[in-house]
Amino acid sequence: MNFQLIDEYLNYLTVEKGASHNTLEAYGRDLSRYSGLIQERGIKEIHEISPDDVIYYMAELKRKGLSANSINRSLAALRGFYKFLLREKKIEQNPVAEIELAKVWMRLPDTLSHEEMDQLLSQPGVRTDSAIRDTAMLELMYATGLRVSELISLTTGSINWQVGYLVVQGKGNKERIVPIGQVAYEHVRRYFDEVRPKCIRGAQTNVLFLNKSGQGMTRQGFWKLVRKYAVKAGLQKKVHPHTFRHSFASHLLEGGADLRSVQMMLGHADISTTQIYTHVTREHLKDIHKKYHPRG
Repeated sequence: MNFQLIDEYLNYLTVEKGASHNTLEAYGRDLSRYSGLIQERGIKEIHEISPDDVIYYMAELKRKGLSANSINRSLAALRGFYKFLLREKKIEQNPVAEIELAKVWMRLPDTLSHEEMDQLLSQPGVRTDSAIRDTAMLELMYATGLRVSELISLTTGSINWQVGYLVVQGKGNKERIVPIGQVAYEHVRRYFDEVRPKCIRGAQTNVLFLNKSGQGMTRQGFWKLVRKYAVKAGLQKKVHPHTFRHSFASHLLEGGADLRSVQMMLGHADISTTQIYTHVTREHLKDIHKKYHPRG
């Protein structure tokens, strides 16, 4: 199977579709794995691949323990790839046309309670420059529901200080506006005024959150901070950057926010993606009923 076709497709996603770096990485990884398995089956030409070959590939992913979500993403990558090949007249038949998505069982996202979130957010404190920065980042994550990639991509121009909202560059380079909230605003403002100027050290950068070397924070760097403060807070749950996003959405809905507004703030293209958080809210209501109702 010609790897050049995969490169052409990824280039198409970049130029024509404006796909994000993370999407390109994931699709490239999925398609390379697919190509490798196809070649192991002795198939050299793209037009020789049959639906049975694709089904075999999907079965191999399941055998290797991949989740239904991961298998579905791989199938989505194949669907897009073959649609591109059809459009470019590289093939005449689409072997994935009749293959359905794997059934994905609804898995509730991990969230923190209000008390657990308060405990986590209080860990860095504000005694040192690093602590002021860390508190600002954690508070902003919880206040806005940002993805970690969106957080580290923020620039000094991303914040409207007068009105108090963020302009976020989300998936597919789509912009959305998210309110910051008073508490996060004050912490980020303090970091911006007192700490960031010390981190720049003469460098020309508009990245908002910087490390001690004046470089932008990385995904791995933020992951380490979250894990460190979760351990320090004594939380028994597994806490990761996306936990802030899940908790943000769940707490808004528990407080009475409408689903469409939460969808807009999260940057979900499809409201069905946001609806998973209504399951969390229902679970919360069941817990409240069980705890307080005399017949619970």
